[in-house]
Amino acid sequence: MSAILVASNRGPVSFTLSEDGSLSMRRGGGGLVSGLSEVAKDLNVLWVCAALSDGDRGAVRLASGGRLDQAGYDTGAVRMLDIPPATFHRAYNAVANSTLWFVHHLLYDTPNRPYFDARFRREWESYQAYNEAFAMALAEEGSHGARVMVQDYHLSLVPAMLRGERPDLRVAHFSHTPWAPPEYFSLLPDDVATELLEGILGADHAGFLTDRWGGAFMDCCETVLGARVDRGERTVTHAGRTTRIGTHSLGVDGKALWARASEPDVESHIAALRAQVGDRRLIVRIDRTELSKNIVRGLVAYKQFLAAHPEWHGRVTHLAFAYPSRHDLPEYREYTAAVQRCAEEIEDEYATEDWDPLILNVNDDYPRSLAAYRLADVLLVNPIRDGMNLVAKEGPILSPHSALVLSREAGAAAELGEHALTVNPYDVSATAAALHEGLTMPSDERARRGVLLAAAATALPPHRWFAEQLDALG
Repeated sequence: MSAILVASNRGPVSFTLSEDGSLSMRRGGGGLVSGLSEVAKDLNVLWVCAALSDGDRGAVRLASGGRLDQAGYDTGAVRMLDIPPATFHRAYNAVANSTLWFVHHLLYDTPNRPYFDARFRREWESYQAYNEAFAMALAEEGSHGARVMVQDYHLSLVPAMLRGERPDLRVAHFSHTPWAPPEYFSLLPDDVATELLEGILGADHAGFLTDRWGGAFMDCCETVLGARVDRGERTVTHAGRTTRIGTHSLGVDGKALWARASEPDVESHIAALRAQVGDRRLIVRIDRTELSKNIVRGLVAYKQFLAAHPEWHGRVTHLAFAYPSRHDLPEYREYTAAVQRCAEEIEDEYATEDWDPLILNVNDDYPRSLAAYRLADVLLVNPIRDGMNLVAKEGPILSPHSALVLSREAGAAAELGEHALTVNPYDVSATAAALHEGLTMPSDERARRGVLLAAAATALPPHRWFAEQLDALG
């Protein structure tokens, strides 16, 4: 049994099923995985995650009890849960991504959505079942007094469920998203809002990326539950238990990132990109095609910049890497199409025989993304709302000479905003002006800001971020 456990929807590895029936393994995607994978291996953490694909389910079925490490895979200690696909789909897509994500990122078109009907109630039952599967697995795997780190909005109910099964365990929950203010959180049905808050309050320690998100959670506990909140001590007391609220701003391991970004595959992409764009200046963005990432407004801002500054025609290229996300959801398919339409408009209006003003790539390629970081003169990070944003932290490390244009609605702005060009993400004209300011910023000023940005980005690397929360559990 394990003394330290991590639970998250996505695990450190994923599997692909080939046509001949064989399985191939690769690193799991997402910022959470990149931040935690090495920490988990170094500390001999058991990682409990869900099977997300047919390939994952195939691997689980070859492993007794879902323990991939005991089936010969080089994964570290991992237990992958084969949750019924229909249950997983309703819990993940219908509740976690179509409801909770939308609430915490304030994404709803409220005159039309949401509405909570009988169908939602069936979906909510699946979310409960999905969380229960995690809680039971953790209860089975944890040694007496073990410390359990539950990750993110997918697993908001797990702490209370786990406490009911194993009150001896010390449990932390960490939210990698923003947290909605009470007036928006209250869009949820009253009983659902209550269950979510009480689920997290089943933890001994509830962690957030910024004071702002932790404060919003405390506000919701006070407004929705009538809980006793001590903002000075940062505690919430409800139903006879007290949960401590912590802020842990996940940073980047700069040395490890540089080591990966110096490998031959990245160098090859640098050479290919430089051959493609020549000696032009580069504005870079790297994102998923996620509604909250605000890619369309970023492209419109670039288009407005080109209209206002013809002197830059032929001298600058925008590398926009917008990787597919959540294409099971119609809103995301429509948003990806909008990104592509906007890119085509820029190309149609400004491209010449010897100049591509925009290079849009929608195929996920981590080494190519690292190459783009290293070449950036300006890094554009303009989400309308973001828990933190790893791109804003990785970029200044790999390109210390670049200027960072950063949305004030990114959690990272709390740490980086003083040294970035901070913008209102809804103000396209201001974003266009910031792109111009970034391109024309004197080199010594870029260097000064770059040092400060990199220091802030690496202030709490994953090992220390994880250790802080373990320490908080005693």
